[in-house]
Amino acid sequence: MLSSFDWLRRSQTGAELLATLEYLTDKPDLFPSGEEIGPPHSALDGPCQRCWIYPRQSSPRRNYCKSCQAILDRASRLSNISRQSIVIWGLVNRLSGQLRMGEGFYAHHIFGAYAHDENHFLLVMPRRELKIWLQELVIYHGADLKGLLQIFPTTGAGKGIDMGDVLCRAIHHESRFPMDQLRVQFYSAPYQLLKPHTRDQQGLLTFEVSEFLSLLEMAAVFRTVLRPKEQESLYELVNLKDTGEEQFYWGRFMGFLSQEAKDMLSAWRIRQWPKSRIKLLYEL
Repeated sequence: MLSSFDWLRRSQTGAELLATLEYLTDKPDLFPSGEEIGPPHSALDGPCQRCWIYPRQSSPRRNYCKSCQAILDRASRLSNISRQSIVIWGLVNRLSGQLRMGEGFYAHHIFGAYAHDENHFLLVMPRRELKIWLQELVIYHGADLKGLLQIFPTTGAGKGIDMGDVLCRAIHHESRFPMDQLRVQFYSAPYQLLKPHTRDQQGLLTFEVSEFLSLLEMAAVFRTVLRPKEQESLYELVNLKDTGEEQFYWGRFMGFLSQEAKDMLSAWRIRQWPKSRIKLLYEL
């Protein structure tokens, strides 16, 4: 009745998405294939209140089918992992054999993977592994790999947009680009997929893969060289509305920095950057 991707789209949170990916890989028999559907919704009975297709379990006060109950139980223990995760929905001209087989990087460095067809895939991994994964793509596939990688965080409970909606939005947006190079679209929050043009107009959404890797490297250096308090001060400085006030505090800010930090900001010419691009360093 429901395909693997249908089950993924039923996920309301990132934790449910992780649980579904885990069971699709490790316990595929958990998901019914030819089971009868549940009774129609009524005051006294009805189908599972999550998938709205399969019958509820027979034990008292059970609102879910066996599959949904297992996913929800597992998801309750994956919330912390979900908050550390990043999701990638990819459309490429050809899938990696390692991804299909779960080998190499995909064997030890991700939380879950799903190959939808010959061109689409879904990955969930720790945020810290994103740069390493992209570097491997560039090294092993180079210019031969073309398509679009959409990167976004997971959703939590009660955030207004659920994980399934985010996935559907990502699928909707993938048709905007030709298959002529490998592009990356980066969303710092799930709600941004509802109105991607806002972020795109600020130059914060779409990047060529090597450009995005450079930004990830800069963000890593930025967090290494500047202490947390200095990062906070720079963020407050960038958000000042008064130009004269900004110039005054910029001089004071530079006076507090180490020589290494001063050299880094000067070499980057960060004062000439658009404020939106500076804020991107905090999102990556």
